[in-house]
Amino acid sequence: MAIKEYSREELAAQPIGAWSGLAYRRVVGAIREQLAVEGLTQPHWWTLNHAAGAPGTWTRATLIERLTPYDDMETDFDSVFDDLVERGWMTENAEGGMVLTEEGVAGRLRARERNLRVHEQVHEGVDTDDFVTTINVLRRMVANLGGDGDLP
Repeated sequence: MAIKEYSREELAAQPIGAWSGLAYRRVVGAIREQLAVEGLTQPHWWTLNHAAGAPGTWTRATLIERLTPYDDMETDFDSVFDDLVERGWMTENAEGGMVLTEEGVAGRLRARERNLRVHEQVHEGVDTDDFVTTINVLRRMVANLGGDGDLP
């Protein structure tokens, strides 16, 4: 998709909050729309990825602590965890560590494929170096305003 070209001065005068907010709403909206096809929310997705990345390591308490800073929906994470257990996608071991079941692995992979399509759409026409620069600029802005600019 072509976009109109503007001068360096016009672009430098643009409000970063407006553009970053619009980008956030569009990107996250597209991801949430794809997750909804699987009956998932973004917190479900985060949970599945953490449990898949370190099976049996994350407990409810440690995962809530990890995910809460990224949550903009006032999520009741215990209900998300309960939902994944009730679906048969996740179990909790004797120590409370979360482990995906075969169904959970399969569901996560389906959702991952949908999210990859959004990722590809977002990156269409964007050079990798420009994307990396954008991420680094946003990280710096977050740090400048007292936030954590490190990667999650």
